[in-house]
Amino acid sequence: MKKHIPLILSIYVAFVFLQSLFFKFAGWFGSPADITVYIFDTVGQWLRDGLGLNLIGDLFGQYGETVIGLAELVASILILRKATRFYGALIGLGVMSGAIFFHIFTPLGLFPYTDLSCLQDGCPREYPLFFMAIGVWLSCAYLLYRDRSKILG
Repeated sequence: MKKHIPLILSIYVAFVFLQSLFFKFAGWFGSPADITVYIFDTVGQWLRDGLGLNLIGDLFGQYGETVIGLAELVASILILRKATRFYGALIGLGVMSGAIFFHIFTPLGLFPYTDLSCLQDGCPREYPLFFMAIGVWLSCAYLLYRDRSKILG
């Protein structure tokens, strides 16, 4: 069983990333996913208004979901092959580190709203996102630790 743990974790990471691509790329097909727009616009606005990073905030709000979606797609492909699993885990850890940071330190919060016409306490929230980010981060961290000889030589 122990020898199958890396494969199981890799499948979990790829599943989480691949199922989120629908939301990240929905805008390409004419109807962007509300929750994705809300997440990236909220973080983009925080970068602009909170940190004064106007250009970065504008770019993040406009193109962030596509860039992150592409990174998740590449990580998914790499993490499923044993020969490239380390690199997929490295990309995955980086992407999820950003996601966790933005959930904790921005107005996005741990659990973003799902009904964007209702943005106050008591409105429906997206609870799984933060916990999936933690699960993917831990999985990628384990895979990197397991193959640490690729870094340390």
